[in-house]
Amino acid sequence: MSRFQSFYQQIAGNKLLHWLETLPAQLKNWERDALHGDFKQWQKVLDHLPVAPKSCVELKNKVEFGLPEELNDGQKQRLEVLLRQLMPWRKGPFTLHGLTIDTEWRSDWKWDRVLPHISPLQSRTVLDVGCGSGYHLWRMKGEGAEFVVGIDPSQLFYCQFEAIKHFNPDPTVHLLPVGIDDMPELKAFDTVFSMGVLYHRRSPVDFLAQLKQQLRPGGELVLETLVIEGDEQAVLMPTDRYAKMRNVWFIPSTAALLLWLQRVGFKNAKVVDLSVTSLDEQRKTGWMENESLIDFLDPTDHSKTIEGYPAPLRAVITAQA
Repeated sequence: MSRFQSFYQQIAGNKLLHWLETLPAQLKNWERDALHGDFKQWQKVLDHLPVAPKSCVELKNKVEFGLPEELNDGQKQRLEVLLRQLMPWRKGPFTLHGLTIDTEWRSDWKWDRVLPHISPLQSRTVLDVGCGSGYHLWRMKGEGAEFVVGIDPSQLFYCQFEAIKHFNPDPTVHLLPVGIDDMPELKAFDTVFSMGVLYHRRSPVDFLAQLKQQLRPGGELVLETLVIEGDEQAVLMPTDRYAKMRNVWFIPSTAALLLWLQRVGFKNAKVVDLSVTSLDEQRKTGWMENESLIDFLDPTDHSKTIEGYPAPLRAVITAQA
């Protein structure tokens, strides 16, 4: 039986039914390809996670499952050893039975910036495009979303999500290892989030159109991305890397981004938050030991990246389909 069978059964009874025309074949191919590389080892991690009571679930202010006393010392040590095999952990933090995964990003800070400006998620069907290991999926559920779907093609992010979900197997929260290019035009979601993805896309305007294709008429887009200062014609295209990242293509000004959204057909687009990424929000930890923001900035001038571009400035934009 496919590991995604329960998801298929659920959408067979809701407004995502149309997705069943393409999704099972795509995920069957993914499962076949996942037999290669590190996936087998990561799957062994998932298979050996300790069984624990599903007693405590906190999603409103953080993502925390289980009480410390529900695992003995040996189980806690084993849990940490297993979860460290899924490093690096980038988006979080998560707390499982008293064990905190201190991730590279304080994704809760981003959520705190986004939440005051969006339509209430109560009873909504929500999609998060490029969701990483799924931290924000749980926060969306904590705000009352009825059905939450994240998509991200990374095998590691999928396994990290499944490791967390092991301790709270909520049937209404899912991560699917597919990309936006794999999705049909569903026009079914009440809210579509895309946070930290736009600048990784070779064709950002096409990407915005793909996001719109997932929203029902009147549905809300919540877009969070890197921006620069400037007028509506200002767009930065790095020569090679931006903050040591090779896969950064276009970083627009907020004015240019609003124009792109308008051209694609979104309405009421507005910038609701601007924030410079701090060294406390993105940093190296014991759960992510690779380079982080401090290594990506000019050591003598933190207003610039190591390449001399403006340091990361992030905007949150909302718009209606």
